Amino acid sequence: MFILEKVLNFLQKEIDAGVTPGAVIRVRHQGRIVLDQALGYNCLEQGKTKMSSRHVFDMASLTKVMVTLPAMLQLFASGELYLHDKVSTFLPAFGVNGKDQVTVKQLLTHSSGLPAHKHYFEEKMTKEEVLASISEEKLAYKPDTAVVYSDLGFIVLMELIEQLSGQRIDDYAKAHIFRPLEMNDTGYLQQYERERYAPTEFMAHLNDHKYGIVHDDNTEFMGGISGHAGLFSTMNDLAVFTQMLESGGEYGGRRIIDRNWLEVSRRNYTPFSDESRGIGWQLKGEGASPAGDLLSVGTYGHTGFTGTSFYIDPEKELTVMLLTNRVYFGRHPHMIRLRPRLHNLIVAQLDEEGLTCE
Repeated sequence: MFILEKVLNFLQKEIDAGVTPGAVIRVRHQGRIVLDQALGYNCLEQGKTKMSSRHVFDMASLTKVMVTLPAMLQLFASGELYLHDKVSTFLPAFGVNGKDQVTVKQLLTHSSGLPAHKHYFEEKMTKEEVLASISEEKLAYKPDTAVVYSDLGFIVLMELIEQLSGQRIDDYAKAHIFRPLEMNDTGYLQQYERERYAPTEFMAHLNDHKYGIVHDDNTEFMGGISGHAGLFSTMNDLAVFTQMLESGGEYGGRRIIDRNWLEVSRRNYTPFSDESRGIGWQLKGEGASPAGDLLSVGTYGHTGFTGTSFYIDPEKELTVMLLTNRVYFGRHPHMIRLRPRLHNLIVAQLDEEGLTCE
């Protein structure tokens, strides 16, 4: 039997059920690719193409860990910041309405007290207007008492990166992350021929699905660039990024992220919550997780609303990368169940094939 054939059958069943028009999956185990497959199509419209590792996906919230997190870790390593710095030290306008003591760490761990989300797009607010609105926000809860996943916090982190680096976040990411990694198909506002995109949701104001236009509504009206969303990439480039993480922040002889800071980022900073959070990372704790039930505690990664994810299990030496455009069919919750079942199936079949590292 072909290694991980059951995984492919599982994904094909999900495609046939209309969860997503297609998927690209790559699984690396002990440094070896054990599964690398594309299934289905990029869309169901005229001109559809078979899904491939070259298709360009809206990475959604993977932006948080592929752009904002590495940028922050680089700033920590350079001495510009430390985890417990108060955000208001650098962004004085933020330090009002009880937010003067909010720290950089709390933003990165989604425990800052900021609310989860605001519909800025309904007023077509620009980046500057969004930032001003967040600065005026009141805390929704006491910091370090709960985990409330907040896009607002990562928009603030974008402003912090831009102020400290003197570069717009997309320019910073290109110069300090993607260009050194030779991730040439990764960035904001990417321009490709239509058939290379894995389009997202149909939008009435476009009279079309979104091809190369960020799915996140707030980011769209912010100009397509933010710290919480807006990144586009491919499986080939994502595989480079995760390999860099597996190698302790180094790739091709280049140091991208300091090894010590990468290790620090993977610790659990939210013992007060059932949801384990590292510095930027979703961690596999004891509670329910997109990583499933069989990956090791300490597995780290992230998900994206459009149907993207990657998880790295250092103990099992296992990395699972999945790219889908499940929001092509709308904002249905099917992906919430798909991911944990997929990860469980991968671990179980690796074990069945005698490949799982205990």
